[in-house]
Amino acid sequence: MKDKVSPVPRGYRTVTPCLAVNGIDRAIEHYKAAFGAQEKVRLTGADDGVVLHAELKIGNSVIFLTEEDPALGIFSPASLGGSPTLVHLYVEDVDTAWARALAAGAVEVMPLVDTYWGDRFGKLADPFGHVWTLASRVERVSRDELAERAKAASGPAPALETAAELAA
Repeated sequence: MKDKVSPVPRGYRTVTPCLAVNGIDRAIEHYKAAFGAQEKVRLTGADDGVVLHAELKIGNSVIFLTEEDPALGIFSPASLGGSPTLVHLYVEDVDTAWARALAAGAVEVMPLVDTYWGDRFGKLADPFGHVWTLASRVERVSRDELAERAKAASGPAPALETAAELAA
């Protein structure tokens, strides 16, 4: 009789982002420097120089990386002119994490601010075109207060440069 296998491997969450990049080796090193990522897996193909898949642990979560491969329909933000998705990262000290990411080559898209929902929050673009939002919870906000603050804060959003423009 076979042992029962967990459908979600130990150490993983039920949702795991997979980022397509152009230059997976450089991306691994960037995420280590910018976000303190720990490399879990780096798989190469028949040509040992080509990385097919990598897994990095950031905080208590894992992200996958894959090399851009247009023949397989895998495109990086650099090829698409930007990315429609964001990766949100909660950290213990957002100001320290922010400075570390900028020093590693990330570009500020939206500065750190204290938000109406209780986070200190900002947006960065990494050198590969992915947009990261970094945050630390700094205030508990009740649902009723959150709803009131959201109404008060709504309005036209400022125009921001795209991550692709910032990464270029």
